[in-house]
Amino acid sequence: LGEGWSWIREAKEAWRVTGRGLELRVLPGNLWGGANNAKNLLVRPAPDSATGEVEVSVSVTNLPTHQYEQANLAWYYDDSHMVKLGLELGDGQGCSVMGREEADKTRTLAKIPIAATSVRVRLCVSGRQIRGQYLPAGADKWLDAGTGELPAPAQSQAKISLHCYQGPPDAEHWARFSEFRIVRVR
Repeated sequence: LGEGWSWIREAKEAWRVTGRGLELRVLPGNLWGGANNAKNLLVRPAPDSATGEVEVSVSVTNLPTHQYEQANLAWYYDDSHMVKLGLELGDGQGCSVMGREEADKTRTLAKIPIAATSVRVRLCVSGRQIRGQYLPAGADKWLDAGTGELPAPAQSQAKISLHCYQGPPDAEHWARFSEFRIVRVR
């Protein structure tokens, strides 16, 4: 892992770095709403978005089989305040899901069915506004997922997070993150 990354609730046996990228085991637990017990949240400080747009992107590969099993990129303040975008299984269908959480109150901003198990996701942040987009494997044009206002709690520093949760307790599933980038757009 590069400099600046750190773990929240690290489970060392459930992550690895391979030639294909960072692989996280999708463990049971949750980060959506009040449970806040997901393990292996990988975080790093986010650039200041007050002085211009910041674009954060990563490729995600996930083969979920368990309801709400997911792998996400998030603009993260703490377990109760974030905006996430990733791949999730909901009601038997793979989806690109964007959600916002503030003080453990959740709101789904987008739930878009997709057949791809690999997708590139990006969060574009400018000031207090955030926009999520996704690029399914093989596509050549970014698609909009949703927009909203950041749920910034007072005196909290924004972080970028890669995380997975809602994995099945009786199977070993791994999600992969690769090609992580942070770009200051303007």
